Amino acid sequence: MSEVLKIHKVTIDVDALRDLVKDDVQAVDALIRARLSSDVALINQLSHYIINSGGKRLRPLLVLLAARACHYQGDQHINLAAVIEFIHTATLLHDDVVDASKLRRGNMTANAVWGNEAAVLVGDFLYSRAFEMMVEADDMHIMEIMSHTTNTIAEGEVLQLLNCHDAATTEQRYLEVVSRKTAKLFEAAARIGAILGGQPEATETALAAYGMHLGVAFQLVDDALDYSASPEDTGKNLGDDLAEGKPTLPLIHAINTGTPEQSELLRKAIENGGHDNMADVCAAIESTGGIPYTAQAAQREAGLAIAALDPLPASPYKEALYSLADRKPYLLIGV
Repeated sequence: MSEVLKIHKVTIDVDALRDLVKDDVQAVDALIRARLSSDVALINQLSHYIINSGGKRLRPLLVLLAARACHYQGDQHINLAAVIEFIHTATLLHDDVVDASKLRRGNMTANAVWGNEAAVLVGDFLYSRAFEMMVEADDMHIMEIMSHTTNTIAEGEVLQLLNCHDAATTEQRYLEVVSRKTAKLFEAAARIGAILGGQPEATETALAAYGMHLGVAFQLVDDALDYSASPEDTGKNLGDDLAEGKPTLPLIHAINTGTPEQSELLRKAIENGGHDNMADVCAAIESTGGIPYTAQAAQREAGLAIAALDPLPASPYKEALYSLADRKPYLLIGV
């Protein structure tokens, strides 16, 4: 696991990519602040807290880069990038309540500060505000994509709930959750750029595939680092997924390839949750190669993301999209 930690210390320079679309990024940030406004004080406090609590806003950045890569010259990419961020933030609020999380990006979660009820209701506010803004785009195709995306994310949340504490969860079931719950919004973000740019269906499909594979790689890395990095690196506690009874890929691989004793230990850990026996759990994951196995899966997804960019014409924006995936997938964590 020392190799994982060593690789992770090299951070991805997302700021350099943001500088490529600096004016767009500033416009998105300003729009987010403006559209968070509400005459309900608690909504203002809580939504500003979660929006400003860290993160590089990678998903809205994908909208901006994809739109520019597709030669879009209008301004709706600003609006839709903010929509993507609002939807993402709403899912974080709801996720933290479902998972009873207390720490995200090194900060107290909104539900830990204001309570579960407020966090859920402000998440609902952000969802509804996002749909208000979607209407302003006046594009039924985009509305169709985004409504399907939010529905799919909700299905992914339910599937993950069904998998919790289920030691019989397969790799296929795990990846289904990842593609729906996490990668679907990446897919939508990249796809919107092609739609705004008036690209043919083949290019739209290609950018959607890019976003999906990038999103899967992102989650695989996150799940690997849950057993191999410190809270300072990830913004959450070591083994939080296990504490919540989530059977992620490092665990699933270790169950499938470990000794009978290791498999039994890991099954009980998933079924019971908590942080008990974390040292033994991490030792079983390490001895079965669970972290490298997950990292290799992430690298495969990153490679597929890169290949999906082939239909795009050469441009600095295409190179920026390429660079997000063309490096060790470990580097995607925390963005």
